[in-house]
This record gives sequence, structure tokens and C-alpha cells, in this order.
Amino acid sequence: MGEDLFQDYVPEILTYDEKIDGSYEHKIRDEHLKTKEKLLDKIRKAKANAKGNKTTYRQPIRTENEK
Repeated sequence: MGEDLFQDYVPEILTYDEKIDGSYEHKIRDEHLKTKEKLLDKIRKAKANAKGNKTTYRQPIRTENEK
């Protein structure tokens, strides 16, 4: 049955036409992804600079109750 179904099938050759298919959508997506990556990198650097070399103060550990 499967062989009879596709016996007369002739595949159609498709050609890409920029006017019909569009040519800029993938470029816009790539630009958005590049911009997003740049902004994320900028935010990471800003957060790292805002944090600086701050150290948090920890109280000494009390050892008198270890026994």
C-alpha cells in the first residue's frame, strides 16, 4: 500500500525569492540576540563594579560550648 501511494509523486523544486519569502526577519533576530548579549554583559559588569571588593563581617565562632 505504501509503495502505491507515492508511486506517481514528483517532488517540486522550490526556489527562494526574497520578495515573497522575506529576507530580513532572521537578521532582526540576530541583531536582537547580539543586543541582548551586550546588555547582559553590561549589567554583569555594572553589578560586579557596584559590589566591589566588599567583605562581609562574620562574628568569631564561639568555641566555649564544644565540650
